Amino acid sequence: MAGATNAAVPTLIGSVQRALRLLEAAGAHEGGAPAKQLAREAGIPLPTAYHLLRTLTHEEYLRRDKGVFTLGDAIGRLAGSGRVRNRGRTVGDSLTHWRDAIGVAVCLAVYREGEIALVAIADSPYTPAVRERADFRETGHARAIGQCLLNRLDEDTRRDHLDRHPVQPVTPPSVRDRAALLERLAPLGRREPVVQRQEYALGTVCTAIPITAGDKAATMAIFPPRAPRGQAGLGS
Repeated sequence: MAGATNAAVPTLIGSVQRALRLLEAAGAHEGGAPAKQLAREAGIPLPTAYHLLRTLTHEEYLRRDKGVFTLGDAIGRLAGSGRVRNRGRTVGDSLTHWRDAIGVAVCLAVYREGEIALVAIADSPYTPAVRERADFRETGHARAIGQCLLNRLDEDTRRDHLDRHPVQPVTPPSVRDRAALLERLAPLGRREPVVQRQEYALGTVCTAIPITAGDKAATMAIFPPRAPRGQAGLGS
């Protein structure tokens, strides 16, 4: 059963990533766009896009009116803090939905006021996130979340951040210094997910997917389940 769960994780992560691409495509059109246009711009087959658009509309991430999709009320929850409420729901509620739908722990982080900020996390005893071992701001370079956010910053902002929070190894697989981190990020496009393998905690993996949250760089991170002892780990 555990093997089947782990095998399904990449497929589930792909589904979340495609949903986020549709949200970004919808956000690029102030007056909205029809399903065919969003599917084309997101690079997603139309039948898959229809399925995801229905789900996103049901969850209020999108609004549909006369065949045109625009961003919905739930998007505002992603740009704010966990205490921002809309129609009685919080960003935590949204993450809980994704946790239950995917079957893994999920968190949302943003880059604001010069720091990597963890907004909210949804996990459970059955879908745990990695335990915090050090200051989140000081170890961002060793996390998929931090690498994803740093990859979305302009050069001056990223340089300022790394001047204030120098890169140091956290585990043996961690990037060793600033040059190694920048080399890691250089080939990545700003819309590509970042996978971190055992760099923050041994036996763990995390996948961070870039998203747009208002005018802030943001990411949704997924923590697959831990692998059995002695195997390559899943889950930071």
